[in-house]
Amino acid sequence: MPHTVEWKVHLYLFEDEGTTKARVVLNTGTSELTGHGTAHRNPVDTDVPEIGDELAAGRALYDLGRRLVDIAERDIEDMDAPANGRSARPETGWPMPDQVRGG
Repeated sequence: MPHTVEWKVHLYLFEDEGTTKARVVLNTGTSELTGHGTAHRNPVDTDVPEIGDELAAGRALYDLGRRLVDIAERDIEDMDAPANGRSARPETGWPMPDQVRGG
């Protein structure tokens, strides 16, 4: 089944005394999610605002992306959880310490 949606992203940049702050807001039409990032210029470095903008914006977008992946992973876990609360899926990755000891 085809699925098409449009999500809107707004990126805000603020600079004050060598620190650039970025806030990115994702609007899905039903909810909003925000990511944040900063960049700090060393006082001895040349003042190039575009570099601060790029770093702060990239970090805010990375933060937003991490938040989206976290939400998707929780949604997947919620869908796989049977009534008894244990996942029907085989576990992957490194065992937790209590699993190694058999507890």
